[in-house]
Amino acid sequence: MDKLSAMQAFARVAEMGSFTRAADALGISRTMATVHVARLEDHLGVRLLNRTTRRVSLTEAGSAYSERCAALLAEIVSVESSLAEMAEKPAGVVKISAPVSFGVLHLGSALAEFVERHPAVKLDVNLNDRTVDLVEEGYDLAIRIARLVDSTFIARRLASTSICVCASPAYVRRHGAPKVPRDLIRHACLGYAYSGTGDKWTFEGKDGVNEVRVRTESRANNGDLLREMAIHGQGIALLPSFIVADDLKARRLVALLPGFVGPKAGIFAIYPSRKYLSAKVRALVDFLAAHFARRHFEKAWVLFR
Repeated sequence: MDKLSAMQAFARVAEMGSFTRAADALGISRTMATVHVARLEDHLGVRLLNRTTRRVSLTEAGSAYSERCAALLAEIVSVESSLAEMAEKPAGVVKISAPVSFGVLHLGSALAEFVERHPAVKLDVNLNDRTVDLVEEGYDLAIRIARLVDSTFIARRLASTSICVCASPAYVRRHGAPKVPRDLIRHACLGYAYSGTGDKWTFEGKDGVNEVRVRTESRANNGDLLREMAIHGQGIALLPSFIVADDLKARRLVALLPGFVGPKAGIFAIYPSRKYLSAKVRALVDFLAAHFARRHFEKAWVLFR
């Protein structure tokens, strides 16, 4: 039995005192209205309506049920109206996961501008370099930096970034600069704990793809910490250019291996499903895509290809 349809039919009959008028108001046949009410009475095990050939009236049980039924149906209408409004107008909490370095360096100002435009939206941001499970952990949106993204989710590209191999001028003076990727074997390298390829670094040159398994002296799960270690001469780092672009320009770090290109990664907004996407998430994704395109971040982040 469709309980909601049965309750709606009963409520209209109780209100109008007629199966015919109730059926017309609901856009169904009188027979269907009668069937709905009969099934509801069977389900409840009580008679709700007294029927004669001339009129319909509520029983004592019907009168009590009618009041509760009307209140419940009104609440359902209210909830549906609220959900429809949420689907059309950005409002509510958006739970976001983002990498630590990217979040601190480039996401904070963007989110502040978004909230200023959409004051009904609240943000719950978790900065963590690990790959979260969006569905299991209840995230609406994740920012991910990757060459490939999980095809089970919807991905909107926001920008791209080069991956740059670099070291401090002091490190290069002490240990020399690698000329080709295999030279890295003789150097102290700084490893990123969440790298999908571990200690295997990949470069592309005139002779094709070069892969080298580096000797990792120190390891960390955050790019900014590795950047600081590289600046202080502790080794060679392989880091996204959005982290080290300013340091390269200021010569706090120098790009190594000229003629060899590190992998290029996309910066994506990831969300579980396009179907029934809430207005708040849609508005945020659209805003971030426009924000990073408008400010030409990608142009700065691919300078070192």
